[in-house]
Amino acid sequence: MKTRVRELRTAAGMTQQQLAEAVHVSARTIISIEKEQYSPSLMLAYRMAEVFGVTVEDLCRLRENRELEDRLYENL
Repeated sequence: MKTRVRELRTAAGMTQQQLAEAVHVSARTIISIEKEQYSPSLMLAYRMAEVFGVTVEDLCRLRENRELEDRLYENL
């Protein structure tokens, strides 16, 4: 799942370590999310959204991801 974590983190002037500490995970978790190797749990997404002052929907690009998924299933 594509997220806006890197975009929002850099706009906030935060390091990966600072974000990790703010949401109580390891920096490795933040790195994995930013590289799209790991999708955050709902609770982690909620915590990150709170830090950045956005909705979970915006953080996780839910509308954009849903449209992409819908197009993929149309071609099956």
